[in-house]
Amino acid sequence: MHEEIEIEFKNMLTRAEYHNLLDAFHLNEQTAFKQVNHYFETDNLHLKEKGSALRIREKNGNYKFTLKEPHPDGLLETHADISNDDLTSCQNGTMLIPENIKKRLTALEIPVDQLKYMGELQTLRLEKEWRTCLLVFDHSFYADTEDFELELEAPGLEYGREVFDQLLRDFNIKEKPTKNKIQRFFDAI
Repeated sequence: MHEEIEIEFKNMLTRAEYHNLLDAFHLNEQTAFKQVNHYFETDNLHLKEKGSALRIREKNGNYKFTLKEPHPDGLLETHADISNDDLTSCQNGTMLIPENIKKRLTALEIPVDQLKYMGELQTLRLEKEWRTCLLVFDHSFYADTEDFELELEAPGLEYGREVFDQLLRDFNIKEKPTKNKIQRFFDAI
């Protein structure tokens, strides 16, 4: 169980931009790893009202419960490892929320008893360390939708912005307003 501040920059990509970047960074989508985000919310979208999101990420046979909340420098993420059985219970309506996450939800005044499973988003992800940052190339599938996204996770806000802007310029990619995955998922459903 831990917390971290995530500093990241995102941009939606066209299929052509995505494949151009993969070629430039010598990446092959055949080597991408799959991750599945399972999303939870109340019928009245209490988390969304607070700019927050609650998910369980399934990756390489591991399951991580994560609450994301706004933070002045990015997003505050509170994590806890859980089991596949815990995921199944949450999907079936018995929310087994780790205590550290439950405390944060209570502080946000989220009615924990109203949380329920809303669905999943699957992503094929490729990562590349670059200029002391992490480049992430995502090809996602959800609610009859397919999209492509570039993320840059940076050690600092100012440096990250500089590196991200230069990357977009170098590859002639127009910066686009980019919602996070959970926002895109809820817009699609």
